[in-house]
Amino acid sequence: MRKMLILLALATAATTSTAAADKFGVHIGTSDGIQYVQDLSSASSIRYSLNLDLVNLFSGGSLAAGGDVAYLNDFGGDMGGFTPYYGAGLGAYVSFGKSTGVAVYPHGILGLNFAISDPFSVFVEGSLGARVGVGSATTFGFGYGARLGLNYRFR
Repeated sequence: MRKMLILLALATAATTSTAAADKFGVHIGTSDGIQYVQDLSSASSIRYSLNLDLVNLFSGGSLAAGGDVAYLNDFGGDMGGFTPYYGAGLGAYVSFGKSTGVAVYPHGILGLNFAISDPFSVFVEGSLGARVGVGSATTFGFGYGARLGLNYRFR
């Protein structure tokens, strides 16, 4: 499974042109990480996120890493610098250590972007979906997420 995730990451990187990438950013919340946003049009984009969560590394003995790919689309219209958006994403997470396994998280997204001043913007978003985990314990349930982040627009 680990080799499959590495191959997926390499294939994504190989097919994504850095010239087409419009934003690079960081986020904190239920997961902390970095993201790369590629605009498809003036109202839609694809976001690639790498989450680096040090889950109970020192107290519980587990390290988790993962990421997600999301399609985002604006609701339409700019409200004084605020732009609401929606989307759908698929996340995958791998945990090593005391708790070892893989989790998959298909989810819906609602968010709000605010243009501070070009090229910077901040965003806040929430996500909700199913979470399926296989490993030390097999689980199925609802997952949720929240992010607060900062983006830098390249062009």
